Amino acid sequence: MPHHHAASAGVGSADTPVSQDDVAASVDSTLLSGSHPRILIVDDDPFMLRTQSTMLKSMGYETVDTASSAEAALVRLIREPGSVQVIICDLHMPRMDGIEFLQKLCDTAFCGGVILLSGEGSHMLHAVQKLLQGSRLEILGAIEKPASRAELHTLLESWKPLSVRMEDCPIVVAASELHSAISNRQLLLHYQPKVDLRTGELVGMEALVRWQHPVHGLVYPDNFIGVAEECGAIEPLTAWVFDEALGQLSRWHSQGRRIQMAVNVSMENLRAPNFASDVGASVEIAGVAPQDVTLEITEGRLMAPLPLPLETLVRLRLQRFRLSIDDFGTGHSSLVQLRDVPFTELKVDRGLVSGARHNHLIRPMLDSSLSIAKQLSMQSVAEGVETEDDWHLMRELKCDFAQGYFIGRPMASDQVGDWHEQWSARNAELLERWN
Repeated sequence: MPHHHAASAGVGSADTPVSQDDVAASVDSTLLSGSHPRILIVDDDPFMLRTQSTMLKSMGYETVDTASSAEAALVRLIREPGSVQVIICDLHMPRMDGIEFLQKLCDTAFCGGVILLSGEGSHMLHAVQKLLQGSRLEILGAIEKPASRAELHTLLESWKPLSVRMEDCPIVVAASELHSAISNRQLLLHYQPKVDLRTGELVGMEALVRWQHPVHGLVYPDNFIGVAEECGAIEPLTAWVFDEALGQLSRWHSQGRRIQMAVNVSMENLRAPNFASDVGASVEIAGVAPQDVTLEITEGRLMAPLPLPLETLVRLRLQRFRLSIDDFGTGHSSLVQLRDVPFTELKVDRGLVSGARHNHLIRPMLDSSLSIAKQLSMQSVAEGVETEDDWHLMRELKCDFAQGYFIGRPMASDQVGDWHEQWSARNAELLERWN
């Protein structure tokens, strides 16, 4: 997922942002393994400071400090930027309000997460989140006052250390480097599991491309897919991803693991006249069925389908490939796309899934997306299932499938066996609690 994705050759919204795998069983239980963030609460109301501080400490967060003004918090964070990892900030404060405080915070060395608090309503909170998008702050989420234990727990659970977030840092690569990477086989695939929300069983994997760069190390697709599209490298890159992913799918099938494979494709791929026939040839060579392969197309990039991409999508569907509209809810012509393109699957964007139970603004959009999928006889997939609360909500709403770091992060093919064993044990516990 967070969010900031390109939909090409194995990059999907399930791939970013990075999140912790450790998830607590309930709000009142002791938080599971992994470091707890050092928290600073910024609010001009002494009662709210005491109440929230006491609540957080009772939830297992041991290091919780307070600041009664934005000015006091800013002084501390300038002097000791590493002493705090998560700030819980009220927006409505005298003299310096929360927005000005956070804007000034961007100019400091602080590199932690921020949770917004306000009594001004969900629309105001959403507007402030949009305002701060693109800043160097990591906005974990927003809560209407008074914040509940469950809401705070869910957002604090999504915090991750800087060393983990560095995976998302942009890296500038040249077209010549990318062409060389393809020819020198510096690319590799990681696979992220998709599971049935009703049973918890593994149903498929999404192939996500990485670049083992000789200087930068493991480079993530947001850093090079755009370059590939601009420099003409997207076709050989996508061909490599298909060959590698379908070969791995064939090996899993031969081992008795009957699952499906999802691969993201670019609009540039769909514009290529021979793309549908090339993909058909790839499944024949790999010895897998088209029905076991899903092609994911990001909604935000699809726009109104032009004749050639639409023809390619129709031809792919006639071959019995599955078609998925990815990151649904982020574009501006969603219903037109669902009307004109024979999609079989709708992947709800992580922005409508993660923390949806406590967000009164996005919850109706989530409900509507799942309802549309059901009425159009499409399978629904929830992206960005980050917590056990997200998992249970998607089950309650009868979504079909789920992906996210609560289930599993993208992994190398040789790690899938160990992950599956661990997930099966966790899933048994989840089902027992659910029932």
